[in-house]
Amino acid sequence: MERLKSAVPAELRRAVGEGTAADLAATTSRLLAFFDSLPLFHQVMRELTDPELALCRKDKGRAVELKGQGNACFSRREFGEALRFYSQALRHAPINSDGIDVNLVSAIYVNRASTMHKLGLFKESLRDCDRAIAVSHNYSKAWYRKGMVNASLKNYSSAVRDLEVALHEEMTSLGKSNIEQELKSILQKQENIGEVGTSSCDSMGADLPLAGQPQKIIIESISTPNKGRGMTSTDDIPPASLVHVEDPMAAIIMKSSRETHCHFCFDEAPADIVFCPSCTIPIYCSKRCQEQAGGDISCNQDAHLEYNGHAMTLAKLSITSSCKSPSSKVFAEHRHECGGAHWAAVLPADIVLAGRIMAQYIEKRVLYGKNVSISSTKLDLVHHYDQHSPANKLESQIYAIVLLSCLQNHYGSELLWTEDSLSQLVLLIFQIKVNSIAIVRMKSMDGGPELIVNRDVSAAEGTNMCSVEQVRVAQAIYVSGSLFNHSCWPNVHAYFLSRTLVLRSTEFIKSGSPVELSYGPQAGEMHLPDRQKTLLENYYFSCQCSSCAELNLSDLVMNSFCCPQRNCLGAISESTYYRSKENFVNVSLGGSYVYKLSLPDISKAGKDMEKVARSVFGNSDAHLNIDPGCCMNCRSQIDVLSAAATSHREASKIDRLKEITLLDKTLIPEALQSLKQLKKLRHPYSKALAQAEDTIAEAFVKAGDQEQAQKHCEASIQILEKLYHSKHIAIAHELIKLVSVLLSLGDMAGAAATFARAEAIFSLYYGSHMEKILAYLGALRRAVTSESTVAC
Repeated sequence: MERLKSAVPAELRRAVGEGTAADLAATTSRLLAFFDSLPLFHQVMRELTDPELALCRKDKGRAVELKGQGNACFSRREFGEALRFYSQALRHAPINSDGIDVNLVSAIYVNRASTMHKLGLFKESLRDCDRAIAVSHNYSKAWYRKGMVNASLKNYSSAVRDLEVALHEEMTSLGKSNIEQELKSILQKQENIGEVGTSSCDSMGADLPLAGQPQKIIIESISTPNKGRGMTSTDDIPPASLVHVEDPMAAIIMKSSRETHCHFCFDEAPADIVFCPSCTIPIYCSKRCQEQAGGDISCNQDAHLEYNGHAMTLAKLSITSSCKSPSSKVFAEHRHECGGAHWAAVLPADIVLAGRIMAQYIEKRVLYGKNVSISSTKLDLVHHYDQHSPANKLESQIYAIVLLSCLQNHYGSELLWTEDSLSQLVLLIFQIKVNSIAIVRMKSMDGGPELIVNRDVSAAEGTNMCSVEQVRVAQAIYVSGSLFNHSCWPNVHAYFLSRTLVLRSTEFIKSGSPVELSYGPQAGEMHLPDRQKTLLENYYFSCQCSSCAELNLSDLVMNSFCCPQRNCLGAISESTYYRSKENFVNVSLGGSYVYKLSLPDISKAGKDMEKVARSVFGNSDAHLNIDPGCCMNCRSQIDVLSAAATSHREASKIDRLKEITLLDKTLIPEALQSLKQLKKLRHPYSKALAQAEDTIAEAFVKAGDQEQAQKHCEASIQILEKLYHSKHIAIAHELIKLVSVLLSLGDMAGAAATFARAEAIFSLYYGSHMEKILAYLGALRRAVTSESTVAC
């Protein structure tokens, strides 16, 4: 798109950048007219939409080549590489009914099944055998491999049936002889051992239950002067209550997750990936997800399109079509993006998401034979167009023109443009930018549940603490979910089951109180100015939640320095605090902006944090000024600039431990000296100290010194409990790290008690879904209750 942007004349670029939402119809019309006369634009559109130029076309020759490379790797017993080549061969092989090579596709499926059998992936292997049989029912090798995998699972009755079919279908005498020998061996095992195997039934893609909610939670949308629209509770909501469940209006996978996660349910892709039958772009975890993405869904809905009670009005873009039966199949997300063109793989994810919302409406209007004027889904959501930068405005208008051209290439004469089409599509793009929600998954950072946690062996060098991080895999529009306001101290927690948004209360919510989730920044995790900056840059509002409108004690200390006087718990800030006559605290954070915060209720603070609070708020002087470098308690002073520079230097030395894969033990004493210096500079409850303690704990685990790892891990948790609260989910994740260390030390009682604390917090945030979200919890639970070697 850079070529198109650079081609726009300066005067037109300025008109677009300086324009408001009210000017969109004029500026988009001018931009469209300019591009329509520009040969470069038509060249770009041909590159995006011409099947002959597409990089995502199926290619039988390429599939044969990749299959041969897989065979070579299999012969060398390089099964991991063989699996990769066979999967890529299936990606390129024509699989739809018109162009399928039955022999080629079924052979690749069986080869991949054999590879996964070698790798111990039995259920995945069985699924590929079934796929090969579905393509070629008489393929003896598929039945044979299925029988052998069932034998490995000790499903001997199934294995015998499969091998008997393989024997019947096999044409060669040598093949029959081999099958007869295996059949004889399995019959003998069945007679001696009996049927002890596991079911080959696979639940992948099954609907996830949202049962067990003891009461119906009712929330409603209201409007307030400070925050505009938001959700509030009509009744008291107990902690851990299921507050809201919603499927997305539209969703799209992030580019960074395209090769690792299913493009429909967004779960991590298994070894037996399923591909689109018509192009090479998406991957799926199952046939079910592939079919849902491709549109095998019956449409018996009313012609009036609604999502969760929110009517979608599309005006100004004309659709003409012959009448189609309401029972016919309609598209799901991927169908209009397929068919040879690769624009959906090239354009940014939020632009493709806008296309999916457009296409949903277009398809349903076409289905009912309506000839209506539409331009874009007029979702009842904010767009903040006027607040965006000139560069964003120009880029989005260009993308709107390109996207609508791509959609017209697919729908042809069914899609006609009118004057206001583009302006409404531009607003839709900005609505997505502001209101889309990131779908996240928890990713293990230590090798996953397969990591061994054994009292006798895991204390050796090179092991890791059991830890996870949150990874964004997709983004989606949840129409009702977008109405929940942000709070830096949220009272509901958002998580995802497949692509379904689930909100659960994390504390008691009084009737009439706002129900708020976090858009990312939270008190205790980020300092006040960082939270405000992040929210302003990404969501275009200045947060006025309770944690930002009231002086938060974690903000007071998390980036502060310690007092040079021993036994003084006062904090020394880089910001200016002064108490006004109205009993507000004004905080100058650099520049011209001053935050006006109300005083906190220090009686609600923890014991240690209350000491810090009283050192500031217990003073009777109503005009108290606290300057940078001045202790808030005893007024002692330090050189803040020098302290900040030294602190940064010592923290950088400690961070080097994270960058080294093979730990050099000589770095640990140096890091401990840096930690000692940090403790002399930073406030005891600063975030920098917590992070340093955690990094050093991880280093000691890698070095095999679990006792020192325990000491520093516990020190980190103690600080974080001051910055957050004891039942915050961040504390639970840190406790899990400590559990893995205690298990390594053989402290089963300590590990069990610590795990119970973490599990109680996870239950508050996830309810009965916590083991679905955090796959390692089941293995850890077994670890803390078992005397044997278990997986974490």
